[in-house]
Amino acid sequence: MNTKKSRYRFTAVLLLCFILGMLGAHRFYVKKVGTGILMLLTLGGCLLWYLLDLALIFSGKFKDKQGNPVRY
Repeated sequence: MNTKKSRYRFTAVLLLCFILGMLGAHRFYVKKVGTGILMLLTLGGCLLWYLLDLALIFSGKFKDKQGNPVRY
């Protein structure tokens, strides 16, 4: 189990997802560029992917590119 924390802040990821989530801004922020581009092209996976990411962020299970959970 990975116990390292990400260098990315929970509040920044949450705000980016809430405001620009359908464009994948929060994924670009945590260096997940490939999935960020996919979100940008599909407008958040027709909202489903956007809502899933919001749920993952709120539950503390959203991870950066290295697989580390974002820190509170």
